[in-house]
Amino acid sequence: MKLSEKEALVQKLHEGLASAQIAIVADYKGLNVEQFSRLRRELREAGAEIQVVKNTLLRRASEGTRVDVIRDHFKGPSAICFSTTDPVLPAKVLTKFAEANDKLEIRVAVLEGKPLGLADLKALSELPSREELLAQVLSTMIAVPTGFVRVINAVPSGLVNVLTAIKDQKEAA
Repeated sequence: MKLSEKEALVQKLHEGLASAQIAIVADYKGLNVEQFSRLRRELREAGAEIQVVKNTLLRRASEGTRVDVIRDHFKGPSAICFSTTDPVLPAKVLTKFAEANDKLEIRVAVLEGKPLGLADLKALSELPSREELLAQVLSTMIAVPTGFVRVINAVPSGLVNVLTAIKDQKEAA
């Protein structure tokens, strides 16, 4: 690779890492091309990107970003996955893929500048997605006014029921 190509790659990777909400470093040793392509496709559908980069270039690209806190883990064959949108979906895809394929080993992750271990990443992957969380918040917000309207509506309905019962009782007598 020429020096200009390396500089362009580092610059592009630096821009991606600077805006990334989550970055995950994994050891891909032993994956064949078909498996890695399938992983790349699944991550792309989840709004994430994965790249295999030399560690020296990865260290340079991570300088000045929130990913710099895990630079000590850039050893051996490294693939870095990052997402600028939803941090949960890439974590779900990678942990699911790593469980199904023991050749992919997740080393470390960083979520908005905070390092995450494997257990933390697994816990993150078990969270609902952003869309599901927004739907839950929206349903909670709608439930409060709906319940209030039902309570207010119950008072006149109860009064009408009492008056109807009195009327029926007087007609029967």
